[in-house]
Amino acid sequence: MPRAVNRSPTPLSLIRRRFSGRREALDQDADPDPDPAAPRRGRFSPLPHSIAGQMLALAVTIAVLLIAAATTVLVVQDRKEATQEARTRALAVAETFAHSPAVLDALKSASPSTTLQPLAEATRRDARVAYIVVTNPKGIRYSHPDPRAIGLPTNATVWPATAGHTFTDEIIGKSLHSPSIRAVVPVFDTRHTVVGTVMTGVPVASVVHQVDGQLPPLLGSAGIALALSMGGIAWLSKRLRRQTHGLGPAEITRMYEHHDAVLHAVREGVLIADRDRRLLLANDEAHRLLDLPPDVQGRRADDLALGPALTRLLASGRVATDEVHPAGDRLLAVNQQPTYWNGRVLGTVTTLRDTTELRSLAGQADVARERLRLLYDAGMTIGTTLDVSRTAGELVASVVPRFADHAVVDLADSVLHGEEPQGDDTGPLRRAAQLPLPRPDSPRPDSPRAVGELVDFPPSSPQALSLKTKRPVAEPEPAEERAAALVPAEEAAGVAQSVPGPLASPDLPDHGMIAVPLRARGAVLGVVSLFRARPPGGTGPFDTEDLSLAEELVNHTAVCIDNARRYAREHATAVSLQRSLLPHGLPEQNAVDAAYRYLPGQATTAGGWFDVIPLSSARVAVVAGDVTGHGLHAAVAMGRLRTAVHNFSDLDLVPDELMARLDDLVIRLDRDEGRPAGGERDPGDANGSVLTGATCLYVVYDPVRRQCVMARAGHPPPVLILPDGTADFPRIRDCLPLGLGGQPFESLTVDVPENSRLVLYTDGLLKHHNPEPATGQDWLRQVLARPGRSPQETCDAVLDALVPDRLGHPGDDIALLVARTRALDDEHLACWDVPADPAQVAETRAAVERRLTAWGLDDTVFTTELILSELITNAIRYASPPIELRLLRDRTLICEVSDASSTSPHVRRAATTDEGGRGLFLISQLTQRWGTRYTSRGKVVWTEQSLPNGEDEGPEGSATL
Repeated sequence: MPRAVNRSPTPLSLIRRRFSGRREALDQDADPDPDPAAPRRGRFSPLPHSIAGQMLALAVTIAVLLIAAATTVLVVQDRKEATQEARTRALAVAETFAHSPAVLDALKSASPSTTLQPLAEATRRDARVAYIVVTNPKGIRYSHPDPRAIGLPTNATVWPATAGHTFTDEIIGKSLHSPSIRAVVPVFDTRHTVVGTVMTGVPVASVVHQVDGQLPPLLGSAGIALALSMGGIAWLSKRLRRQTHGLGPAEITRMYEHHDAVLHAVREGVLIADRDRRLLLANDEAHRLLDLPPDVQGRRADDLALGPALTRLLASGRVATDEVHPAGDRLLAVNQQPTYWNGRVLGTVTTLRDTTELRSLAGQADVARERLRLLYDAGMTIGTTLDVSRTAGELVASVVPRFADHAVVDLADSVLHGEEPQGDDTGPLRRAAQLPLPRPDSPRPDSPRAVGELVDFPPSSPQALSLKTKRPVAEPEPAEERAAALVPAEEAAGVAQSVPGPLASPDLPDHGMIAVPLRARGAVLGVVSLFRARPPGGTGPFDTEDLSLAEELVNHTAVCIDNARRYAREHATAVSLQRSLLPHGLPEQNAVDAAYRYLPGQATTAGGWFDVIPLSSARVAVVAGDVTGHGLHAAVAMGRLRTAVHNFSDLDLVPDELMARLDDLVIRLDRDEGRPAGGERDPGDANGSVLTGATCLYVVYDPVRRQCVMARAGHPPPVLILPDGTADFPRIRDCLPLGLGGQPFESLTVDVPENSRLVLYTDGLLKHHNPEPATGQDWLRQVLARPGRSPQETCDAVLDALVPDRLGHPGDDIALLVARTRALDDEHLACWDVPADPAQVAETRAAVERRLTAWGLDDTVFTTELILSELITNAIRYASPPIELRLLRDRTLICEVSDASSTSPHVRRAATTDEGGRGLFLISQLTQRWGTRYTSRGKVVWTEQSLPNGEDEGPEGSATL
């Protein structure tokens, strides 16, 4: 059976090159004595004896015959159509003229020719016919193109028309010299009697000239078609010569033989199958790769033991591109394409290439690529949070199961608490993370310990050696296999040998493992243990590349854990500092009943704070503030700002003036730190506290007047909840934050009924619920709009709505202060207008004595009279009226003397010889404290005295912690 022509990807250019040098030799072999005058074989020559010439001559002959036949058919057809058209025109003209009323009237007239001759001639010219002749029933002409023929009998046959029948015939007239169609139509009178005939004639030549006009384009088109066909045949002949390179049959035969030899010499298997999937050809390389039998030609792929995958591919005939299939111990890259001819599938061509060694190299590249991907993914997922335990958990999650079957992270107990590791001694270790988690019901004594348990590695373990040497330790094989490998052959003969024991891990001793120390900044933080089980359940033993990869992963994790540890230490320090700076309890006072809550932020401690400050005259100040920034610096800045507020509150400043003093203080502190007022903090500045951008809300509540005076600097407004549950935000003008300067502060006075609640908070409360302030305020108003709640219940309601599970932490710290107002009734208040007359001082002292006696404060009468005598006398002498005296019985006995002067009294140190200057000194000795505060109408000088026997008969209730 001859072999099929190869259609494999063997380059045709190779065959062309090999045969280009042999063409002369082939020509000489085919014709040893060529004629020099004869044309070279293979060169195109359009001679009749050549195939191309014969094809050309045959094509020209066929084209000429077709053109001649087409022309003849066209002429005959057109002649027939012209005769029919002439017949139709002659008959139409004759019938139209015969049925004309003028013709009938003319025939009945005495001289028919006079009327019919001009009418017939005019109609003949208009209708473009040869003649129109009108005769009587006997054939005498009444009209004729030649007037001389009028009155003469016609020599044509008219008897069918005289009998009443219309007819046409073809005649050849002597004058027309060509065939013409004559139509004869009878003319009837009203009694349907033939009174004459009408004859018309139309020459066929007058119609045939249209066909003659079509012959030149037809012949021209035929000539063009003939030229195109000849050119096309010549082009195809030339193309055939170019494709065969001018080779003859003998040359093509030899080319096939050489092609077949090349096909079997290439180092790529070739299989050619027909449409029935029977093998037509298999070259030598295919026989070698597939171990084919010698009689493979004609057999189907199903009959050969080629493996299931390769057999299915060959039997299906589908297209395949570089598919890898096993064939014995080889991996073959298979390509398969169908072959077509005239749109029909002839079969398939399959090529086979041995890629066993290439596949091995590709496998190594895939392993390296996977390791790089593991490193990249670990770098993106490890250290996403500043939490030591979570960072350890991210490491084990990154390596299991992609790199290890089991991973364990053990950290020094001090590291988990944020402390600095102690040199080479890591101290006790505690399990921080592991995957997979051990089962609680695991019966194995060597199963991994649970997360959170203390871990003690024996000195012979790889972990202990790794911690001691600060280097990775690899034990790729399980302990029992390493022990078996160390036992010499003599032991099998019963001779006892002393074999040093291998390193054994207390966790999973039947696994191969790598122990890598966690090192950062020269200190060991812990150890990471990576385990692999034995195949087939595991991923195989560790190798040198795995050790390097494990060390890279652990070093990156160590840096992240150390950062998290340092952050945890700083966070704990900041939290401790801030909690130490915040109030540990609210001071005793009777103006408000207060409760508070403080939630530190999740990221780190911020600068939120609050305070309740007792003021003179039974008043109280409630304050909330916030400092931009986080960490220790924000906590220190918050402490400085809170201290400043306390100091300014002792001066009895009104809220807007206190804000101005705070603003000046912050600007001064920033300048001391080397920063311009209102400037931004340098990101690289890590030392000192920064107050720029601090906010503050300061509210003073007077239980006597039942009023609140408030001012704010960049801080959220408070919420005022009336006794009926109505909650609203007082419209306090929002001034710039502290430290920016350049804008005056304004205060707002609001009447507050008793048992109203005043809620102060930091912006972290609104940010945690919704970043938009307006939406957060609407939410807060809805939560607080409930009557009858105590301050404690109000705080719990807000936190329950904000953090329902109480387990989450806000992004920013939250400070919340709720103060329920009280009122000082008339039973605890006494007022007198004092005339500006020294003689009236005695009467005032008597009125005060009666009030103190009514209150049961007889023990304070003497001291109070001394104090009031001094204050009233000074007011009368140095101030201006009106002068007013007021006694308040609260936790202390408060005496107030107000006047219209803004001059402030001050204590003098009188000498022994001075007669005056000792009054205020005595007041300072007789009272707990005293002071002066300014009002819009002047000033108030006040004193506070302790009640006898520790009495505290102010309004019921106390501050709630």
